[in-house]
Amino acid sequence: MNAALETLKERGFFAQCSDVDALSALMDEGPVSFYVGIDPTGPSLHIGHLVPLYAMAHLAKAGHVPFALVGGGTARIGDPSGKTETRKMLTVAQINENVDAISAQISRFLAAAGAENATVVNNADWLADLNYIEFLRDIGKHFSVNRMLTFEAYKMRLETGLSFIEFNYQLLQSYDFLELSRKHGVRLQIGGDDQWGNIVAGVDLTRRVAQTEVFGLTFPLVTRADGKKMGKTEAGAIFLDTALCSPYEMYHYWRNVPDADVGRFLLTYTFLPTEECVALGAREGQEINESKERLAFEATAIIHGAEEAERARDAARAAFAGGGSTDAIPDITLSKQELSAGIGVLDLFARTDLCASRSEARRLVSQGGARVNDVQVKDIDAVIDEAWVEEGELLLRAGKKRYFRVIVE
Repeated sequence: MNAALETLKERGFFAQCSDVDALSALMDEGPVSFYVGIDPTGPSLHIGHLVPLYAMAHLAKAGHVPFALVGGGTARIGDPSGKTETRKMLTVAQINENVDAISAQISRFLAAAGAENATVVNNADWLADLNYIEFLRDIGKHFSVNRMLTFEAYKMRLETGLSFIEFNYQLLQSYDFLELSRKHGVRLQIGGDDQWGNIVAGVDLTRRVAQTEVFGLTFPLVTRADGKKMGKTEAGAIFLDTALCSPYEMYHYWRNVPDADVGRFLLTYTFLPTEECVALGAREGQEINESKERLAFEATAIIHGAEEAERARDAARAAFAGGGSTDAIPDITLSKQELSAGIGVLDLFARTDLCASRSEARRLVSQGGARVNDVQVKDIDAVIDEAWVEEGELLLRAGKKRYFRVIVE
């Protein structure tokens, strides 16, 4: 097998390939242009989006030519893959704003990952002004409804309701492959395994229309060993945008993954050598916590830079062990006047990211999970005032691992 494909396989980026032998032979001949597609359904990427981008970076480092497609056109339809109900429809203006934000994030990530030669394209450039009648005549004729209904994405949605607009999604994504093949010589699409049906449809369409042999490759969807959804926390998703998720919160997420996931996540979310990832993941006891720190630092540094990763690491160590700077921990500011009058512990926690509401704060306090400056607060009627302030701030904790600072000015 081609060396670049071997790298993907040993690091966990390999589930299915339309013709691995032919693709391997093609990659042995020289650089292959390939692409990953991401729909701009929100204003920021989250760490789940990074899996195909890491795979892209590995292929780029091996000399292949990456294209990152941002789906400004397909986002107007909505991909039914992996969804039990229709996605919320966004306005074109919202989609365009998301395109700009996500394109910038992709470019920054790929540059930091050593894939500076990547080209970012927007499929709205060729999808937005399509003539529907001509598209049906020239492209739609190549699709079998019977075959489309065999793909898992459509089979699952038929049970809950599949709209006609979503049924068109596979045609549009397939057309992307055809257009990129025509314009840029793209021969390979990679993506998560939930995209297998869409990818092989694009392979088939390009072969039929352009008489060009192209390939599809997917990798397993990333899941956590503890059953929690990847990249989700009590406070929400782990986004790349610092306005939605701070570098400390990202670092904290990686620092606290289950022991069983450490080696696998090092392979997926860092560029450390494979042997080192395996060795770090095989540690036990206190040593596995050191491996988690390495994972957290490397993964955060790729997104936010080494300086922010160091600040997050120092803050995490300070929060757990005491001493040192906690500056990177998320915070809010309260005035001395407000605190001198006293603020109920439920109101205080509800004003932070630790609790979404007073009722959630009530449960936290009642169950003994709330701490202020490492002092457990179990009375739901407790009042926090200036007497609690240490060095100009309060350090709140929810459970064993979630921290938040209240700066008093």
